[in-house]
Amino acid sequence: MQQTTETDLYVDWQGYHRMIERLALQIYESNWQFDVVLSLARGGLVAGNVLCRIFDKPLAVLSTSSYREAVGMEQGDLYIGKNIAMTQGELSGNVLLVDDLIDTGVTLAAVKEHLKQSYPAITDVRSAVLWRKGWAKQEPDYCVDLLDNSPWIHQPFEAYDALQPHMLSAWLKKDAGKKD
Repeated sequence: MQQTTETDLYVDWQGYHRMIERLALQIYESNWQFDVVLSLARGGLVAGNVLCRIFDKPLAVLSTSSYREAVGMEQGDLYIGKNIAMTQGELSGNVLLVDDLIDTGVTLAAVKEHLKQSYPAITDVRSAVLWRKGWAKQEPDYCVDLLDNSPWIHQPFEAYDALQPHMLSAWLKKDAGKKD
């Protein structure tokens, strides 16, 4: 389920998974064949995991980071990991690049350039995201929802950003109380 205000979009786990399934359908209906899913960590990990399972393709992971300022709500400098984690071989062929969203487009452009420079065995890269904000300078190849008003997206896993290990006991008790 999604709830939207003028400045915020709230997404629960069920709504998040429906978005990924709709993205998978778009990719499937395009008839584009790809060899590997390259998920951008952290935001694209859940979507990448689900897509690699649906399409029965290997998963590779590239860490990127730019939202570290103001408790993850303010974009800073972009950092791209030096290595791509994958279980077999080198990154090559047709690559489906997966992230949760395109905000400004800086990450997508930089990662595509990084792949072009560092992985000459890649023949094609197409991007897939759940959301594209209205002010983004880059267009993804596949996108479920264009957000013209560019709201802040509250994703279901963000609840863990404020959770610390010493808080787990109270967190689990609170959740158990809801089921009674």
